[in-house]
Amino acid sequence: MKTIFRVLVVLVAVASRLAAQDAQRPNILFAFADDWGRYASAYGKLEPGGPNDLVHTPHFDRVAREGVLFRNAFVTAPSCTPCRSSLLSGQYFWRTGRGAILQGAVWDASIPSFPLLLEAEGYHIGYTSKVWTPGSPAHAPFGGPNKYAYKKHGQAFNGFSQRVSSANDIDAGKEHLYAQVRGNFVDFLEANAGENPWCYWFGSTNCHRKWIQGSGKALWGIDPEGLKGKLPPFLPDVPVVREDFADYLGEVQAFDAMLGVLIQQLKEAGALENTIIVVSGDHGFPGMPQGKCNLYDFGVAVPLAVRWPGKVPAGRVLDDFVNLIDLAPTFLEMAGEQPLAVMSGKSLMPILSSDQSGQVDPTRDHVIVGRERHVAKARRRQMPYPQRAIRTKDFLYIRNFKPDRWPMGSGPGMGAADGPMPSYEKLRENTFAAFADLDASPSKAWIIEHREEPEMAKYFQIAFGRRPAEELYDLRKDPHQMTNVATDKAYAETLAELEGRLLGVLRETGDPRVTGDGATYDLPPFADGP
Repeated sequence: MKTIFRVLVVLVAVASRLAAQDAQRPNILFAFADDWGRYASAYGKLEPGGPNDLVHTPHFDRVAREGVLFRNAFVTAPSCTPCRSSLLSGQYFWRTGRGAILQGAVWDASIPSFPLLLEAEGYHIGYTSKVWTPGSPAHAPFGGPNKYAYKKHGQAFNGFSQRVSSANDIDAGKEHLYAQVRGNFVDFLEANAGENPWCYWFGSTNCHRKWIQGSGKALWGIDPEGLKGKLPPFLPDVPVVREDFADYLGEVQAFDAMLGVLIQQLKEAGALENTIIVVSGDHGFPGMPQGKCNLYDFGVAVPLAVRWPGKVPAGRVLDDFVNLIDLAPTFLEMAGEQPLAVMSGKSLMPILSSDQSGQVDPTRDHVIVGRERHVAKARRRQMPYPQRAIRTKDFLYIRNFKPDRWPMGSGPGMGAADGPMPSYEKLRENTFAAFADLDASPSKAWIIEHREEPEMAKYFQIAFGRRPAEELYDLRKDPHQMTNVATDKAYAETLAELEGRLLGVLRETGDPRVTGDGATYDLPPFADGP
């Protein structure tokens, strides 16, 4: 009897200790928007004079104000599946095999996934909306389709402007969608019967095409004419493009409003102070030249803010270069766990816990980004467009491994089947009509329709033309990456240095484009190989 009593005492003590540990371990709310580039009013205050002057994101700004705002956060790849495979595993996408292939992703069980690692350590995990490719096997990052999904209240918010624009009352239409966000999150919280620490991923796709033309002004009061003179120089500053940009900023504001719903629910649940809030996006502007599917800043730079009361000193802006592969090891360390040795990313906790602003860690002076395949139909035989790049404070160096291919895919007269260019309406609505790695949009259609006008031809070339094997941009003089100086002898030393740094990382991390002949990437997505 005494032995049984001692065992019970020990078990109670262990349970109490574990309960105390769980009470101390933080919750994690990760709000991650599809196709959201670095657009938020917090950035407008840092760098006025651009499109951020017009967008209003009070909830993202709050997270940044009460925590840390990153100036130099970048995705590993400007395409959703390779980006997310990197983020979930904490590795460069070329280390995640077929997990990095859009339209055919398969997650190898040997690839780690931070949500499942957290669950193994006692975390309650779940998500709403986009995290992973539908149809993933049971060992996928969130255990396969729907295993941890919370969506009973609906996910119509993914088509925010479509739904609200069709409502009889705009405000009521918005509230209906906010109620879905709130209801799904409440379900997740209430499912945590053991009161374990939790990790929740909210992944709205409303910033992804397509949204309703004119919705930026109609739903959010963003006047397209306010963007006149504020667009980056690689975009034609014309009414159609300005309106398209304003509509995108409206979707950014919609996502921010949904973030506000989640924060308010945390407050009402009494969980705000013990919850880490991390907010970011998975690549740049869709359907715009140099945006999504490009290694220029417009395609790979993203917003990032982190709030953790008592652990992350507030009110700081950091210049350290951050790749989103750093989030997986960061989440693990935040939960009291050791990041895995296989992870390419490095935990952000040393700079998050610092009380400094600006550049905290001098070794965080660059990021490595890359791209292979986006959509399978962009080129004949499903060929990818392989690129890798290194971005530092002063320079962007890009290596295009197959400069004979078309960066955004082929179109009539550009290696595709003969025939006329599709109509404006088809180009606006159907991504696969031509140049399929650039999403269908009014801007895409306008640029193609006006391609033969002398003053507009340069925009067509920027969007769709072939690129040389090497690109180098001096960001001190050319922040929008318009002038390639790779062949300028004055930059020969810089070019050689950056090429060496880039290839060194690629070799070290086992990138097949450098360690082999790269042929495996040229296989169709459903063939063997990555």
